[in-house]
Amino acid sequence: MTGMFAISKAGHDKGQMYIIIREDRDFAYLVDGDIRKLDHPKKKRKKHLQLVKTGLDEVLLEKIKNQNIIYNEEIKYAIKVRMKEGYQK
Repeated sequence: MTGMFAISKAGHDKGQMYIIIREDRDFAYLVDGDIRKLDHPKKKRKKHLQLVKTGLDEVLLEKIKNQNIIYNEEIKYAIKVRMKEGYQK
């Protein structure tokens, strides 16, 4: 799941698109680059997320998996482009 887009299915952020930057057993840690930045990701139960079938661009995915430096602007841009394309559930 790490590196995928996800839509919140429940809570006050319902409908918001995020990128999963890490996960553990029951939770995913989400960022949007705007309100939820990389230094303070949102912790959300996996069952409250709808994964988006299409993934990130390869450069950003590699940065996340290799734990390289990622900027909030890169996250915001990736979400903006994905929302413009329209997402498939």
